[in-house]
Amino acid sequence: MNDFQMETRQRIDANGRDPALRDVGLQFVTATTAPRYSYNFTWLGRPIIQYPQDMVAMQELIWEVRPDIIIETGIAHGGSLIMSASMLAMLDLCDATESGQMLDPANPRRRVVGVDIDIRPHNREAIERHPLANRIDLIQGSSVAADVVEQVYRHAGGCKSVLVCLDSNHTHEHVLAELEAYAPLVTPGSYCVTFDTVIEDLPRGSFPDRPWDHGDNPKTAVWAYVEKHPEFEIDRQIDNKLLISVAPEGYLKRVR
Repeated sequence: MNDFQMETRQRIDANGRDPALRDVGLQFVTATTAPRYSYNFTWLGRPIIQYPQDMVAMQELIWEVRPDIIIETGIAHGGSLIMSASMLAMLDLCDATESGQMLDPANPRRRVVGVDIDIRPHNREAIERHPLANRIDLIQGSSVAADVVEQVYRHAGGCKSVLVCLDSNHTHEHVLAELEAYAPLVTPGSYCVTFDTVIEDLPRGSFPDRPWDHGDNPKTAVWAYVEKHPEFEIDRQIDNKLLISVAPEGYLKRVR
């Protein structure tokens, strides 16, 4: 580890020991939830509906893990799929450059699988027209339905490195079912990222038109899952680094 990396690690560790600093980050998320701050951003032309800090964290993880496949539940406008596809395209280009092999754009090695119970026609059309569409496979159906899970497993078959992102229905029951279904696909050293765990930290009633709330959300599902699955650990260094995130305690690393 060089001096800059060591200094960075020390700063991140210090963040974790500073409750006032962490509270400022949560205050920002709390204040910006109702104004729908996360809806203001795009990735390569598609709305992504994420906080910039989590976008940065995801590109760091993708570069570190170098997954063969990224599995995402919850598609919305497709921005996250496009971001994942763009990162995988860069990884394929880097691999080809390092190996001296020719890159075949028509037959990409790394792929993204997106699952959503309702892929709206205008979003599907926009995703399928995007220049990175040939890296993306769309599956419509409940992410916890047996036939959908089976399709995802077929896509992941033979992949040496798998990364999973869960961002669909945010109730405890649904997220826990997703974790049970998809976390086993995650390879050691990779991640199952569970978004919107911040619901547990926001004031009760912050989402009056949704079925999730304090005590019934992705974070409570994560807690229940990691309690019974020691092969996964919450990567708190990511929380300490970001400070502002919709996924505190949601970056689950498979350690064995």
